[in-house]
Formats: sequence, structure tokens, C-alpha cells
Amino acid sequence: MNQQKIGILLANLGTPDEPTAPAVKRYLKQFLSDPRVIDLPKVKWQAILNFIVLPKRSPKVAKLYQSVWSEEGSPLLVISREQQRSVQRYFDAKGKNVVVELGMSYGNPSIESATDNLIKQGVERIIVLPLYPQYSSTTTASVFDAFANGLKAQRKIVPFDFIHSYHNDPLYIQALANSIDVKQDELLLFSFHGIPKRYEDEGDFYSRHCYETAELVAEKLGLPKHRWLLSFQSRFGDEEWLQPYTDETLEGFPQKGVKKVAVVCPGFSADCLETLEEIAEENRENFEHAGGESYRYIPALNANGDHIRALVKLIEAKM
Repeated sequence: MNQQKIGILLANLGTPDEPTAPAVKRYLKQFLSDPRVIDLPKVKWQAILNFIVLPKRSPKVAKLYQSVWSEEGSPLLVISREQQRSVQRYFDAKGKNVVVELGMSYGNPSIESATDNLIKQGVERIIVLPLYPQYSSTTTASVFDAFANGLKAQRKIVPFDFIHSYHNDPLYIQALANSIDVKQDELLLFSFHGIPKRYEDEGDFYSRHCYETAELVAEKLGLPKHRWLLSFQSRFGDEEWLQPYTDETLEGFPQKGVKKVAVVCPGFSADCLETLEEIAEENRENFEHAGGESYRYIPALNANGDHIRALVKLIEAKM
């Protein structure tokens, strides 16, 4: 009997096509025009975006991308491609009739094009795995929107499953714990990407997922409460975001006697600009300038074996 052909769609945020101001501007325009990300009145926000935000931020962000770009491309795309290949190799070795595609909510390859590729290859089911362990309307829901848009162009809509989140999945928690080696005199800081506090007030349960992940990892590591802390990074705009803020937390640590920290970002399945530049470099400088003595950034799980094992088991549970 022939196996049912299953399509796997791995989805992440996205990246500019190149580290130039025009490419970054195109990427940021698409990203920041998504009402899931910025839900201000459209006409008002588009005026601010096009005439203030994009002209000001695009050249600055392009320079930051240049600092982390490699010959293969942006770190997020390079690592995501390796994750795609690793998941494909796993199912190939199992003799499964599985096709794995990669799609990005913004930029290329798009989720819509990845969905189209799966349909064209004759898959009979699709399993969508957003590479966001903790659900947020700003990330996971945006993947769902883009996937639905991809289906709109199809006459043939096959059955599909959508993996909502995996913030407390045992294999994911174990993979994180395995990647973290906290020294005796270090404080472990869990830094998650922030969202406006208003989004949480309106029903987004992202922060609950973040705290559960951190608590489970700390428990797995045997860390008492005074040895770890959770914060939120990368805020944008003037309104209040989830607190405490990572940058202010790190800058305030030395005055509180915390001179040695290790920082991990469990919400990022792959290292990217926000981890490699903002966390590993910018926040290190701020911490050391404030009097910190030792700062370590713990890399994302990326394509390591424990992470791939966790991802494929999430997928297999839907097969």
C-alpha cells in the first residue's frame, strides 16, 4: 500500500534578501504593515511607517544585518534551511513519503510559495509547524494568516494540521536544558522577544507560555528561583511592552551585585539579528559598561540534534 504523501511546512519570521537599505526597507514594510504586528489605524500607521519609520530605520538596520551576514545569507535563513534539511533527512531515513518546505511570514521564501510548492508536489496532507515555541498573535497567528492566504489561491485544499505551540513540550524543554551550562556564580537570564502589554490585556497568552518555559527549564536544571530571571527584549514604539525589559534589567544588574550573567533566548528557534547583534553584542556592551564582569550568550537551539529530535516528534504526533 502506498504511503500517504505528507507535506511539512516549517515557518519562521523572515529576513531581508540582502543587507542593504532598499532590501531592508522592503522587508520592514511588509513586516510592519501586518496588523498582527502593529494594529494601529491603517491610514495613520502607514503614513508614520512610510515617511518616518522606514526612512530612519532601514539604513540603521541594514548596517546591523551587515554585521551578522555571511556568504550564505542571513543567519536566520541559513539556519532555517539546515533545520529543513535535517527534518527531511530524518523522514527520508525512516522511509516516509514526506516533503519538507520552508516558508517565511515576511520576505523569501514566502509561506504562500511554500504552500504552493507542497500542493504542486501532490501532498495529501499538510502539517504546519511555526517555529515559535510560545504562541503569540504577533508570530504564530501571522503564520496561520499567511498559510490561509496561500490556500486561497488553491482549488485543491488538502487536509491540514497546525501546531499551535510547544512551549512545554518535554523534548523541547530537555533540549534547552541540555544547551545551558550555568556556572555556579552566574545568574541565568531568560530573554524572550517582547510584545505590547496591550496585546496581552486583549487576550494574547504569550507571556504565560514564556514563564512556563522558563520555569520548566529552571526546574530541569535544578536552579532555585534566585538563580534565574525572565525578561523581554526588542521593544518598539512608545507604548508599554511586557516587562521587565532585557536592556534595563542587564544595565541594572551590576548595581544589585549581579556581575556575572548567562543569557538564553528560548523563544528563538534559530539565531538571528535579535540574538546575535542585540543580545550577544549590544546588551553585552551595556552590561559591561554598567560594571558587569562576565557575560555569556547561550546560542539558540538552531539545528542541533536535540532540537531536530524535538521538532520531528512534534510532527510525528500529527501524522
